[in-house]
Amino acid sequence: MSLVILCTVPDLETARKIALALVEERLAACVNIVPGLASVYRWQDKIVEDSELLLVIKSTEEKYRGLEARIQSLHPYSVPEIIALPIDQGSKAYLGWIAQSTSED
Repeated sequence: MSLVILCTVPDLETARKIALALVEERLAACVNIVPGLASVYRWQDKIVEDSELLLVIKSTEEKYRGLEARIQSLHPYSVPEIIALPIDQGSKAYLGWIAQSTSED
């Protein structure tokens, strides 16, 4: 099954580093970097407002564990947002491309 994984990052340098590693290592077929995110969240018992970027990552269930571990190894946050959502429907050609792009064959 194909997945969309969401991950917020603090800056463009981190976004590019994670995106390039995931695609180069075939853990993801594509990573969109979306700037201009305003995040409001509770951290260490305080309300925090930050500017962040959002990574929209397309991958597969088979690659998820490695992808999550790789993000953890590159991410500066102690608890990065990494949320995976299943793609229930989509273009067969695009979903096939995701599978092909993450395949080791």
